Amino acid sequence: MADYVHGFDPEEQLRLQAQGEILAPMVYREVDFSNCKHLLEVGSGVGAQTRILLERFPHLQITCVDSSQVQLAQARINLASFGDRVCFVEQDGCNLSLSERFDAAFVCWTLEHVSSPIQLLVKLKEHLQPGARVYVTEVFNSSLYTSPEFPHFQHYFDLMSSFQRKIGGNPDVGIELGNLLIAAGFSTCATRFDGFYLDRRSGEKRQVFTAYWKELLKSAAPALLESGDCSLQALKLMEEDLEKIGNDQNAIFFYQFVQAKATL
Repeated sequence: MADYVHGFDPEEQLRLQAQGEILAPMVYREVDFSNCKHLLEVGSGVGAQTRILLERFPHLQITCVDSSQVQLAQARINLASFGDRVCFVEQDGCNLSLSERFDAAFVCWTLEHVSSPIQLLVKLKEHLQPGARVYVTEVFNSSLYTSPEFPHFQHYFDLMSSFQRKIGGNPDVGIELGNLLIAAGFSTCATRFDGFYLDRRSGEKRQVFTAYWKELLKSAAPALLESGDCSLQALKLMEEDLEKIGNDQNAIFFYQFVQAKATL
């Protein structure tokens, strides 16, 4: 696994839960596990996506796998009300070793933090039953576009993406999902794009989404500042640019992620 650019402090754990709810209408627009029984989630973190899956598909049993003991401890707290419908395993997804085989899998915002996405997907495949349904959702940071240009926001965003590459991640892994899944041995793979498109039609969504982006980018600040890849001034100017995007109804903000649906 690569390092996690956003850290593991309590503030970040809360941000992840909020992120899950904000992005759910986009991420789960076409996700369907209605005919599945036991799902494997790799990179489950604090259980933000797990909660949504458990609520949307009340028949599912979910096995959560994450390499962080800290995140799993919080997930156990967050998901305690679901009882034995969910269990937790501390393992690196790239070296996954479980006795069970699953009929469904879910990976969301995980491969961007992995130094070898293909290795994780191969290991995932080894733990699936024939015909298993898999959804993988990932970032595509190069899709970012704003009009007019907001140079300080773009500069900080580029710094974060470059830092993520430096520590072994891939901020554009979403655009590679089709190739990765086929190379990993999945027989079928369909991809779709979703995300943010803000313009003068966006109304109240503009403030909600720009606030989300501010918290997302700020969550990387401790790592960027500690490494010397970013300054406090760059952080401040990024926040000011996002405020401008939030307040300018004519400003265009565009960002896409990629979701793949695959089967064995």
